[in-house]
Amino acid sequence: MGLVQAMKGAVGGVLADQWKDFYTVPAGLPSTAALFAAVPQGTNAGRGSNTSGSSNIITNGSKIVVPEGYGLLLFQDGAITAFVAEPGGYEWRSDDLNSQSIFAGDGLVSTFIKQSWERFKFGGQPGSQQAAYFVSLKELPDNRFGTQSEIYWDDGFLNTQVGAVTRGSYTLKIVDPILFVKNFVPASYLQPGQVFDFTDLDNAAASQLFNEVVGSLAPAFSLYTNDPGKGNRITKLQQDSLGFAQSLSAAVEQGYQWKSDRGLAIVKTAIVSIEYDANTRELLKTVQRADALSGSRGNSNLQASVAQGIQSAGENGGAAGLVGVGMASGMFGVGGMQQPATPAVDDPVAKLKKAKEMLDLGLITQGDYDALKAKALGL
Repeated sequence: MGLVQAMKGAVGGVLADQWKDFYTVPAGLPSTAALFAAVPQGTNAGRGSNTSGSSNIITNGSKIVVPEGYGLLLFQDGAITAFVAEPGGYEWRSDDLNSQSIFAGDGLVSTFIKQSWERFKFGGQPGSQQAAYFVSLKELPDNRFGTQSEIYWDDGFLNTQVGAVTRGSYTLKIVDPILFVKNFVPASYLQPGQVFDFTDLDNAAASQLFNEVVGSLAPAFSLYTNDPGKGNRITKLQQDSLGFAQSLSAAVEQGYQWKSDRGLAIVKTAIVSIEYDANTRELLKTVQRADALSGSRGNSNLQASVAQGIQSAGENGGAAGLVGVGMASGMFGVGGMQQPATPAVDDPVAKLKKAKEMLDLGLITQGDYDALKAKALGL
């Protein structure tokens, strides 16, 4: 009985697999789907009803449509055999016996007999496995990160250690699909009907990426705030999504080799919030006050403060108060405030020396020089 069932299954499978299929993207995919199997169209407007074909065999002559923003990975017996990065329609051709079809010009008698015999030896099933998988080449959004407690880093602008609790999101991109599949995607996702989604809470591999991003936040903040090209300003973090993404991508590459080992890269970030610890908040207040008192604005503020002090001293302390204000204002070097210059005492020697230089240069006459000399000496 087993012999009959095996032969029946072998012949039936061969007949069903002679039909060409039309493969495309499955319906209802989330926007964050990264990897999924191409599926046969099945029916279209009531036409096409080959439901008995093998799930792991693609018949020669079948067409696979690659949409914009996706690549196509081809598998034969578990190994990647080809990758297509350009959108368009492609025809499947394979030398594998199980893919041969009379509708693809592979012969009639030999195709049936050889396939039936091979499948009979495997209990009616094909003796090989073929698959086509779509991989997203787009930016994959909504990958979130967040810290439950403060992270700390050495800040180049504040010149000290800074701490904060932060949360946000980033977009991820698969820059090398072959590395991604070979080195990162679990085998359980290389099955028909499975979808690898980075935002899936049940995806253990995606959870690992989340933990690695959180572990890379402190180095990323340090890289950003210590980069002279970024102005060393911590306050620019939330305004520079691309710049911080580069720092975060460099940090995860340095710590976990995302790009070189897994074919993954962080493209953009959006920091939703940064809540600094108490010490950092005090430091930032000091920096804000220093910024406000720098340049011409600081000079104006200082002049106004001195003027107010002179007025108060005149009302309360008389001349002694004014002397105190003068000493205090003389001590300030910030803001560029200039004190009135004290007129120099007349120096007749200096005047005569200057007049002699002008006479030697021909700028004045001998008479002019004599007149200046007489005036300087009080003659």
